[in-house]
Amino acid sequence: MTSAVTPFLLLAVVVTLAGCGKDADKNGAAKAPAAAASTAAAVAADPMLVQADTETRKWLKSAPVAVVEFRETLRVPASASVDETRVARIGASVTGRISDLEAVVGKDVTRGQVLATLNSTELSTAQLAFLKAYSARLLAEKAAQRAKLLFDADVISAAELQRRETELAQAQAEMSAAHDQLQVLGMSESGIAKLEKSRTVNSKSFVVSSITGTVIERTVAQGQVVQPADAVFTVADLSRLWIQAEVPEKQSDLVKIGDTVKVQIPALGNRAIDGRIVFVSATVNPETRTVTARTEVANPDRDIRPAMLASMLIQDHPQKRAVVPVDAVVRENNRDYVFVTKGPDNYKLVPVNLGNESNGMRPVIDGLTPDAVIVTAGAFHLNNERKQNLQ
Repeated sequence: MTSAVTPFLLLAVVVTLAGCGKDADKNGAAKAPAAAASTAAAVAADPMLVQADTETRKWLKSAPVAVVEFRETLRVPASASVDETRVARIGASVTGRISDLEAVVGKDVTRGQVLATLNSTELSTAQLAFLKAYSARLLAEKAAQRAKLLFDADVISAAELQRRETELAQAQAEMSAAHDQLQVLGMSESGIAKLEKSRTVNSKSFVVSSITGTVIERTVAQGQVVQPADAVFTVADLSRLWIQAEVPEKQSDLVKIGDTVKVQIPALGNRAIDGRIVFVSATVNPETRTVTARTEVANPDRDIRPAMLASMLIQDHPQKRAVVPVDAVVRENNRDYVFVTKGPDNYKLVPVNLGNESNGMRPVIDGLTPDAVIVTAGAFHLNNERKQNLQ
């Protein structure tokens, strides 16, 4: 009896275990779809989550947030201007009427070149006064010489000789004053010597350039009366220009005299021009809350023109900073985002606050933890997939 029951029990146990095994297989097979469903539900619940498909994964690269020695680059608006140490505002030396204009805006001129001619009664009067003083001096010289001969011959007294010498000294002083007045009115030494020799009054006066450069402004027309206080022409040497930038007050501590900078001018294809800060304003502009910084650039080909818009790139001092590659940044709704890994093929788009770019990197101000792993390449494709899933 016992031997008959035992095989039956063994068969029951085998059948039972087999059934349990089938149930276990069913439960195990059910866990994977359940996990996938849970992930899909999480992605659907959070629009910032995305699960990369096979095609998108080909584009993706991930890496921990890097901490490197970083120099932030500050980009500030700037403009070109003439070098104020290489500009001359040229006016007439006498009051007169313009009779001839020889220079126009844009013309290159040399030092001493005549820019305009004018007729001046003031100059004529001064020349006449000089000729009178010159004649009076000649007469006083002859009188003093004759008095010296008469005194030596004991014909006149010492007092008379002294009177003649005093008159000569006075005549010489008056001629010297008249000579200086002609120089003030713009006559050269050669012109005065010519006047002294010819004894002919000439009312013409010339406006001449005091530097070699380019005429950048003219404020008169032919026939116009000008005075010495009027600036008739502005001539500038454009072979070297200033680039002046307006640095925001909060970032003005980044700018120091002697710092190297780069200048980019959009009109020249953003060509990079190296420079060095030569001036930083000691005051803040109360209207714009900016500080003026200046660099000088060579302009041998005159391709940089005054008033051209530019950008000045100023580098901060190096310091350890967490950075992300530019390719990792997604720009949406005027904010910066990066994708952070949340598991195998799962990513979340998180907002971040980043600084200015330098050498393809942007410093992290906030929004990422030091141990975060981010998508460094393929973020654009991943974000497109995220958007498609939301449709």
